[in-house]
Amino acid sequence: MRTVAQILARKGITVITVDPKTPVIDALRTMADKNIGSVVVMEGAAFKGIMTERDYSRKVILKGRSSDDTTVADIMSSSFPVITPKDTIEQCMKLLSGHHLRYLPVMQNDELAGIISINDVVTETILSQYETISHLQNYIQS
Repeated sequence: MRTVAQILARKGITVITVDPKTPVIDALRTMADKNIGSVVVMEGAAFKGIMTERDYSRKVILKGRSSDDTTVADIMSSSFPVITPKDTIEQCMKLLSGHHLRYLPVMQNDELAGIISINDVVTETILSQYETISHLQNYIQS
């Protein structure tokens, strides 16, 4: 069974972070500059949450709030199931779909070890299927 560790090994553990006190507009600029849909919110070495484009659209735009005056802490999502590098891709799929999430923080020894997205899980599943097909083709041809 494939694990979260395999996703992190493939994609890396680098995450783009912002402080909770960061104005939303600055976080959005960072996301646009990096062409990403979310930023990790860290206070020092402590994981606090994730701010996504969805958070922005639902908690700022639709509520008529100001992107300059609203902080990341005001709109970030902070309630996530905890996963570790040892968890399986299947466990992640269940959590992502069961909690209607797009991102999961990966924790190891109470520290952030990385972030995985639903796209990462789908990609890993596809790679696993290709590997299985290749093994079966090799077996049939032998």
